[in-house]
Amino acid sequence: MSRKSSCKCTDKSRFASLVGVPVPRRRFPVFVLLIQIAIIASASPAALSVDVLKSTGGVPAHIAGRFRYPIGFQQSAFGQYFIFDRRAHAVFGIDEALESVWEIIQIGAEPGRIIDPTAFACAPDGTFVVADAPNNRERIQVFSPVGFRIGGFFLPGRVRARVVFENLVLNGIGTLQYTGTSILMSWPETGGLVTEFELGGAARRTFGLLRRTGHEDDRELHLALNSGIPLVDPTGGFYFVFQTGDPVFRKYDREGRLLFERRMQGRELDSALANQPTTWPTRKTDEGELPLVQPTIRTAAVDRAGNLWVSFVVPYTYVFDRDGDKVRTIQFRAAGIVAPNGLFFGKNGRILVTPGLYAFEMAGQAGEAGSAGQGGSAGAGGSARPPVLPVPPVLPILPIPPVQAP
Repeated sequence: MSRKSSCKCTDKSRFASLVGVPVPRRRFPVFVLLIQIAIIASASPAALSVDVLKSTGGVPAHIAGRFRYPIGFQQSAFGQYFIFDRRAHAVFGIDEALESVWEIIQIGAEPGRIIDPTAFACAPDGTFVVADAPNNRERIQVFSPVGFRIGGFFLPGRVRARVVFENLVLNGIGTLQYTGTSILMSWPETGGLVTEFELGGAARRTFGLLRRTGHEDDRELHLALNSGIPLVDPTGGFYFVFQTGDPVFRKYDREGRLLFERRMQGRELDSALANQPTTWPTRKTDEGELPLVQPTIRTAAVDRAGNLWVSFVVPYTYVFDRDGDKVRTIQFRAAGIVAPNGLFFGKNGRILVTPGLYAFEMAGQAGEAGSAGQGGSAGAGGSARPPVLPVPPVLPILPIPPVQAP
């Protein structure tokens, strides 16, 4: 009898050490624990998987072939598409059916035209802004949907090109965002992360404290590591995504008060972050010697539900919900893997992406990419695949109820 009792005690002690919960010397329902362990095991692989979005269409090849270097692909609420062609120094319009194209803004240094443009942004009402640099002076102009100039101003001084990637200036006016009534820009020289301008050029406010970098004694490097992308949350408030250094984003309310800060991590970024430099060589420019700082983030955008989409230099995109938690890891595929340098959320939940002028479905229902035309435009979508289902929540491990002795 004593031998049998000793055996039971040993088994229970081993189980208690595995679960981490002291277990009295009585019988218990093991099946409850086994079911919960199975739920955890089944949910983990899905939570780590990459959701591949395949192109469902885009600008047809016979239209895309007209553009030289399109880096902006956006859409108004009434359906018209806008193409910002940086190399052609022009903005084009395309009808909602993607059947015809026309030039809206032409090359030129005079007001109402653009020269050496760097950034473009469109509002839901179809008005848009373009940042350019006539005579090396940074200018922002506001246009109606048909191309009439309705405002504009020159920036005071000159914002230095501290963050450059693939011949694109990613700081200063390169971070331009347009709300329809004001213009947001990353301008750490002012002592804050985000500066909001009125359409007439007056600085309305600056908000967001600069982050600590450990390089405060090197002003140019400190400012480069505080460059980022200001974004408007349609549900209220703002995001700010740091483009260089450790990938971090912040959420602010409508008044510019900090709500939270989140560090972006994932196995897709491990190699890139492990190779982050600790010293930065300088490069000679017309503005003197500046540190050569490479970005970790190519672009970012916010969808209509307030979710933040961040595309990295490596070809992956993370999606974060309104609480700052990562909910999806995405890779875009068309004729091949697409590393976005521009994201825009158009009508009917479609994502408009450059390079390539592709369109993707947000929900994950995407067809196979068709043949790519000149300029990388997407062909017609192919067969659909089932939607990506949400990962079931992981239930907590409940304490095992004691069994009353008979």
